[in-house]
Amino acid sequence: MNQVTIKNNFITLTVLDYGAIIQKLILKNKDGVDTNVVVGFEEPEKYLADNKSLGACIGRYAGRISNSGFQINNTNYPIFSKDGVHLHGGKQGFGKRYWTIDQVHDGENPFVKLSYLSKDMEEGYPGNLKTTVTYKLVDSSLFIIHEATTDKATPVNLTNHSYFNLDGEDTIDHYHLRLSCPEYLETDAKLLPTGNIVSVKNSKYDFLSMKRIGEVRLDTPFVLDSSLKDGTVLASDISGLSMEVITNQPGVVVYTPAAFAAICFETQNFPDAPNQPNFPNSLLKPGETYHNETEFRFSFVL
Repeated sequence: MNQVTIKNNFITLTVLDYGAIIQKLILKNKDGVDTNVVVGFEEPEKYLADNKSLGACIGRYAGRISNSGFQINNTNYPIFSKDGVHLHGGKQGFGKRYWTIDQVHDGENPFVKLSYLSKDMEEGYPGNLKTTVTYKLVDSSLFIIHEATTDKATPVNLTNHSYFNLDGEDTIDHYHLRLSCPEYLETDAKLLPTGNIVSVKNSKYDFLSMKRIGEVRLDTPFVLDSSLKDGTVLASDISGLSMEVITNQPGVVVYTPAAFAAICFETQNFPDAPNQPNFPNSLLKPGETYHNETEFRFSFVL
């Protein structure tokens, strides 16, 4: 397992070739103390047994897919499901594959670029999918750029699965959160989308204005609205760190795990889009390039 570290004056980032995992993302807090703001393991080998997708690149399709498969041009493609749910690419998604480290740039705006070839019918998905992920540091921002091309039409939905903890505390109740999401996807008991898109008004999902998370816990697909003046922001008064999430994706799954104190922002297309005709198209065709870009911009709480 190989490990690469890049840094600038604001951020130190450590990435593994296994799962293209973000192992460490270190910034200084308001007291000048180095703070790792992602949950992970100190020993890289421990990720081999991880079942939480800590810091991993998720694919070929992030999130949940129903019906144990999907259909393209009247051809059925069965995929692995557990209790009727296909999750995060199957038994061994991209987060459990070894990637190739293609480029490491240590100069201004340092970056590391990794690639992975998902072969035709891997996990049941058609097409040879050539995938790259680039982690780039620009001032106090981390950019994550996913790109992919295919030789057959195939659903693609990639995301990073880092769990953020901005201050090392054992709870996130005191965090303040704002989501630029006026709507969310209704889900059933298995957290599969029903197809209904619901307003957040008068619900626990309303974070249109900055407020304490409190006891609210989420495993929820939200609909992003980039036209809103106020963006998606997470902040801790304890560390003084604030993180803004900016993306070209239509949705974000916000996940707060029960097992530890953290919050995950999975910027992506909608879960189950291959089986939901009213959701944004998730089909990548030959000659097209999938491009998913997200910026995590860090600053101090004002």
